[in-house]
Amino acid sequence: MHSPHQASLQTRHEALDRKISAEAGRRVPDLAGIATLKKQKLRLKDQLQGH
Repeated sequence: MHSPHQASLQTRHEALDRKISAEAGRRVPDLAGIATLKKQKLRLKDQLQGH
């Protein structure tokens, strides 16, 4: 079972995924912004995996 901390990280990870998808779907996406969001998402993924 996930701890409250892991659940929080998972929620933030999913929110970043939605933001990335929304930005990528724009007519003129902010590529630098997407890159920043992806880096944040990777950091959260590492935390979720215990690295």
